Amino acid sequence: LNTAPVPKWALIAVAVAVAVLLVLFLVCVIKCCCSKKKPKKKEKVNLLSVSSSTTASLVQPDMEDVEQRPEDKKRGKLQYSLEYNLRTQEMKVGVKQAADLKAMDSGGTSDPYVIVYLTSDMKKKYETKVYRKTLNPVFNESFTFQVPQAEVSESTLVMQVYDFNRFAKHDIIGEVRLPLASVNLQRAIEQWSDLAAASKVEQERLGEVCFSLRYVPSTGKLTVVVLEAKKLKRMDSHGLSDPFVKVHLILNRKKWKKRKTSVKKNTLSPYFNEMFVFEVPFSQIQNVDLVISVWDHDKMTKNEQIGKLFLGCRATGNQLRHWSDMLSNPRRPIAQWHSLQAVDVVDKALGLKTPLKLPLHTR
Repeated sequence: LNTAPVPKWALIAVAVAVAVLLVLFLVCVIKCCCSKKKPKKKEKVNLLSVSSSTTASLVQPDMEDVEQRPEDKKRGKLQYSLEYNLRTQEMKVGVKQAADLKAMDSGGTSDPYVIVYLTSDMKKKYETKVYRKTLNPVFNESFTFQVPQAEVSESTLVMQVYDFNRFAKHDIIGEVRLPLASVNLQRAIEQWSDLAAASKVEQERLGEVCFSLRYVPSTGKLTVVVLEAKKLKRMDSHGLSDPFVKVHLILNRKKWKKRKTSVKKNTLSPYFNEMFVFEVPFSQIQNVDLVISVWDHDKMTKNEQIGKLFLGCRATGNQLRHWSDMLSNPRRPIAQWHSLQAVDVVDKALGLKTPLKLPLHTR
């Protein structure tokens, strides 16, 4: 190296380059030899000669393939009509016929009928007649719903096809859901729609209520102002309600104090703006639950609860946030809208202790 005409570092660089090339060449040779020995390559080529059913079983389908399986499309289809009268605010739904329904019985047929309702008023549901042993029933029945124009765009028409069973639970074949906001109701429509898999049972919309809270720690005064409600559930036969609001205070899971608003006649969007003041010592504020319940007044029968909710340190979600905002902003009213919840759900969450009933003293 000392007698070479080129510098020593150049010779070292050439030697390193040659060594790297030799290593890369050896890696390529080894890789090629190993890949030829793998039998799986031959199997992939031979899949072309295998029947399509066998090939499908060897391939893992992705989610899109699962959603589009043929059996999901064999529920059948439904023909219906829809017409809205703007003057009378009535919606006429016609259930015409069904075709190619999925067979639900062991004999290869079904006993179909259709349930029709609007999500804005799930209490009012219509049913067609049951047709025995057929997959192509002709119903030709129509049903009329009273729907205010302002609520049309917020509702969905649901038509569910069931298989009747005298001795067991009726099985649902499929359903059609038609959001009315996507339909041009200025003219009557008649069309076919494929039946889709039935969705999970939807939570009934009970309405919303708005109220403000204000707490003054120094005086121990809790002020509740019931402002208004909207989109309440229809409770009367004519499609309206006579709502009023009850305000309860619960201390240590026992009913403590209560107030109620006036009754607003024939409305689903009442305006109250009524104030109630409770004395709650600061030492007890963390042990108090505030229960807001909306009722439908009835002169002839018992008043019915539309829905309710509760706030306090045991609450969750928007209710807990509203309560926390009130406590962190003393002497300042905090207003917020809340969705009403099912009565049994709220009562279970409250876990009230049953008070001891004392005998009444008669005079």
